[in-house]
Amino acid sequence: MAQIRNTPSKRFIQQALNDAGRALSLSEIQEATSGICDRVTVYRVLERLLNEGEVHRTVSLDGVVHYAKCSACETNGHTHVHDHHHVHFHCESCGDVTCLESVIPEFKLPRKYELHETNFMVSGLCPGCR
Repeated sequence: MAQIRNTPSKRFIQQALNDAGRALSLSEIQEATSGICDRVTVYRVLERLLNEGEVHRTVSLDGVVHYAKCSACETNGHTHVHDHHHVHFHCESCGDVTCLESVIPEFKLPRKYELHETNFMVSGLCPGCR
């Protein structure tokens, strides 16, 4: 198994995601690092965190990619077991994207289809904007 690097940029980005408590866009993450990380560094670190199973991504209804800390995922030996089949909520007023991990949609794929990833996005008003 490859060694997982823990660079200052990675720590800043992880802290930004932890502090936010919601999914953040690439621009929001870059802003949260107070200019310490440029856009390319943020993108590369996020790709590494995706591969390491630390974060997951979702696309909002306006096409913006958001990243969120994995909280329902676990490590089984050396394998990351991801569970991202929950709903993401996009607030039409403030633009926040939130993982609603307790809301799990149900669907059934036809035979011979294999599920790898889902992206469920619901749009409306969050409690703060309602």
